Amino acid sequence: MQDYGVRDVERLLRLSPATIRALVRAGFVSPARGARNSLRFSFQDLVVLRTAQALAKARVPQRRIVRAMVEMRRVADSGQRALDFGSEPAPAAFRMAAPDASAGARVWFEKAVALEDEDIASAVRAYGQALAADPHHLDARINLGWLLHEVGMLKEAEKIYRTAPRPSSEDALLLYNLGVLLDDMRRPKEAIEAYKAAVASDPTLADAHFNLALMYESVRRPQEAIRHMSQYRRLTGPRLR
Repeated sequence: MQDYGVRDVERLLRLSPATIRALVRAGFVSPARGARNSLRFSFQDLVVLRTAQALAKARVPQRRIVRAMVEMRRVADSGQRALDFGSEPAPAAFRMAAPDASAGARVWFEKAVALEDEDIASAVRAYGQALAADPHHLDARINLGWLLHEVGMLKEAEKIYRTAPRPSSEDALLLYNLGVLLDDMRRPKEAIEAYKAAVASDPTLADAHFNLALMYESVRRPQEAIRHMSQYRRLTGPRLR
């Protein structure tokens, strides 16, 4: 099985060595030990570390990253699907409103975005109203699916993604989100198909290549895993330090 050292993880995920070692000390990943007691990380370890990378990209300080990961593990253990980041910005697979959306749908969409931080249930209803006004409003569909996923309404989120009319149903971000959802629902074969469709729609979607590599590794298809991890590296390489 392919593994990675601290420098590999730092280069791939753009995490500082201090953050990587803090997450190891906190017990979020348990890397193997290589020559001279060096840390060796697996594909599965990268999944956890990549969450930390997303927080670091959102300018969350190292101490808050570790605290956020503590909270994520706690809520995961309790079966919930929510994570409180306090007042810090958190990454999300959301988009801004499309300029060609109908006026009514746009009003509901903007109301839903404004409600997300204070009343998720009302935000969900507002996104539903936006889709009722315009079923082709892709941004409302993506945001609604993501919110339902986050609060644990997985079947409802899948329905939102699956019922998107064309060409929305072929959108790379929607397909990527569907892949993440299906992975969380422990349906790896369907998740792989969703990720494959996402990269077919947008071959430059690095996150989809990364997740495909992890999925192929989990189903013991190492050649495909290596191929998509290599593509991820090619796509992110120019930004590496």
